[in-house]
Amino acid sequence: MLIAGQPLHVLALIALAGLYAGTQNALAGGGSFITFPVLLLAGLNPLAANMSSTIALFPSQITTAIAGRKLVGGVGRVSFLALFVISIVGGILGALLLLSTPVSIFTNLVPWLVLFATSAFAWGSFGFKPSSADGHHLPSVVILAIQGLIAIYGGYFGGGIGFLMLAALTIAGQQVRTAAATKNALAMTMNASAVAIFAFSPMINWAAVVALGLGGVAGGFTGSWLMHRLPERWLRGFIVLVGVVLTLWLFIR
Repeated sequence: MLIAGQPLHVLALIALAGLYAGTQNALAGGGSFITFPVLLLAGLNPLAANMSSTIALFPSQITTAIAGRKLVGGVGRVSFLALFVISIVGGILGALLLLSTPVSIFTNLVPWLVLFATSAFAWGSFGFKPSSADGHHLPSVVILAIQGLIAIYGGYFGGGIGFLMLAALTIAGQQVRTAAATKNALAMTMNASAVAIFAFSPMINWAAVVALGLGGVAGGFTGSWLMHRLPERWLRGFIVLVGVVLTLWLFIR
């Protein structure tokens, strides 16, 4: 049975990938590393897979951001509104960059970015111990610059943005639960900019987007439920474990 050119069993597999990706995005990020290869296996070209994945995971990012809204916060003197605005601008710039340059350039950097982000988060979680959670460990301009660069990358490809933001926010002084919720809200913000641009592309496979999106929404609720119930140390350990596995997979694939 075919639905919009896709076999039903392929759409079911895509939906399962969305379920896992939505759960992983809510807890740690990196869900696109699951959805992107699955869409490639479904027959989409890399550019179409990248844009379709971004659009499909956006509804789950909305639900995840809403579910964790009470934990969202700024960093030191940098308000959440400032992070929100720079994420929108960066997301637009990244999406426009994607439409004008080869995706392979950033794809080749992804393993190194995830390795760096995982190492930084592990150091911030189990090694470096901030004296407070007030976000005074990095200057405001540095925090904004880092978030701006992550937002541009997020609009362009997006793989590993969760780890990058978690690393930056925790080193800046946020507690891991606040950082996870803030990361989810900012990821939704930067991807909203990209989705508004990608949605008009003729390369989007909407059958795959719907299947992936439905699974992603269910995964977003699952991940948000786990985020509020897992012990702090378990949450930190899970994030580092996922980062290590993703890094190894990206280097050997």
